Amino acid sequence: MAAQPASPLAWASIDQLQQQMDAGTLDSRTLARQFLERIEQIDQAGPTLHAVIQTNPDALTLAASLDASRSKGKRGPLYGIPVLLKDNIDTGDRMLTTAGSLALAAAPAPRDAGLVERLRKAGALVLGKTNLSEWANYRSNHASSGWSGRGGQTRNPYVLDRNPCGSSAGSGAAVAAGLVTVAIGTETDGSIICPAASNGIVGLKPTLGLVSRSGIVPIAHSQDTAGPMARSVADAAALLSVIAGSDPRDPATAEADRHATDYTRFLDPNGLRGKRIGVVRQLAGAEPNADRVLERAIALMKAQGAVIVDPVTVPHLGDLGRPELTVLSYEFKHDIDAYLATRPNLKVKSLADLIAFDKAHAAQEMTWFGQELFEEAQARGPLTEQKYIDAQAKAKRFAGPEGIDAALAKDHLDALLAPSWGPAFVTDLVLGDHVVSGDPTVGGASQPAAVAGYPSITVPAGFAHDLPVGIVLFGAKWSEPKLISIAYGFEQHARAWQAPRFLDTVGGKPVATSP
Repeated sequence: MAAQPASPLAWASIDQLQQQMDAGTLDSRTLARQFLERIEQIDQAGPTLHAVIQTNPDALTLAASLDASRSKGKRGPLYGIPVLLKDNIDTGDRMLTTAGSLALAAAPAPRDAGLVERLRKAGALVLGKTNLSEWANYRSNHASSGWSGRGGQTRNPYVLDRNPCGSSAGSGAAVAAGLVTVAIGTETDGSIICPAASNGIVGLKPTLGLVSRSGIVPIAHSQDTAGPMARSVADAAALLSVIAGSDPRDPATAEADRHATDYTRFLDPNGLRGKRIGVVRQLAGAEPNADRVLERAIALMKAQGAVIVDPVTVPHLGDLGRPELTVLSYEFKHDIDAYLATRPNLKVKSLADLIAFDKAHAAQEMTWFGQELFEEAQARGPLTEQKYIDAQAKAKRFAGPEGIDAALAKDHLDALLAPSWGPAFVTDLVLGDHVVSGDPTVGGASQPAAVAGYPSITVPAGFAHDLPVGIVLFGAKWSEPKLISIAYGFEQHARAWQAPRFLDTVGGKPVATSP
């Protein structure tokens, strides 16, 4: 039996929805109800994606209130638009914030995260929370992306036995499956870019400090950021426009107000014309399907007037991994303890408490993999140790000034280009993720921008055996406007997005949704 056709609202853009609501042919409550019904039919039954970990029990009441305000003239780009949040983002309501762990499930967070305050002020409707790789994939090297003790294993809506990648697995799968208009993910290294690419959508990792991290369960303050996940560059730009800006609760955002803007101003269908784009071959060559999609993307960019410099060398790509891992290990212990201090209603107060909790609840939390990354971080000393200070300085220098910046300057480039990732790998709870990699000294395409704290954006670029494949663009600090313009110009001519069919396996049959 084939999957049932989706409601047109499931695939509508923010602009299309706003036009309908302004015309009075749609309201936020109707839209929210349809998404909640679709979550029941597809996520909780039918294909059973496990992308949404919790829906907002007050969603319809909040939507009705937004509709009442709209009738009195209240407007805005995100007004009445449903948004899902990754379940490591605090909401000061009846929903939980757990990072997928049962250890944080005892009580809700006391207040909204900084970006959630911005969303609510803009009139966005927080529809629920998405599943994720537990602790944003920072517990074990043998984990399966998209699995959490609280939410189970998220599945890829294109091919259900394939992995959605992580850690923003639920956000990527939910947007791809039409369970929501847009979602928020978070990234330390790859956690927006990989699930966006694997689920065939747009993912934008902003410059570190453009979007507040206050009220977000951390890994490492040197690299953590939240960002938009959407089916189009236009929707990602609209969402970024709302969540970007300074927040006194996050010192890293001190400069954000000077750079935050209406990013939809840069949606230029001719955004490729005259742009100088460098192809980073060091980040290609690992997976032939991704390489074929990259070559087609390069040809399209040339045809639309881009100047392609190929190849471009980014110095020090092989030197980032070791200092990055050291920084994450030190900062996680410090940052998670600081976050837990903001959750006074929880019994766990420290990383040591979390380790003890997992041991006490091993049947639920450690069925498939352990917590060696937790234990390694717990053994670290304070952030005043020279080993940490040296590693952080080296990582930032190699990734930024001597890496991305040097490559851009050498050939006067606007952006750098690489395959986002290969097609999604098969989910394997026993052995963990099977990521195809090329040069073992070079990390994934997300790594340079992640370590530097610079922006990157992945855009759908093609398919391989029913599975979406994307390209990633990254550039200098605060270069979101330029990246959005390039990405939009590519998207408008590539037209690569296709709705998922919920196949049981590659080449298989669609799984029926519940009536």
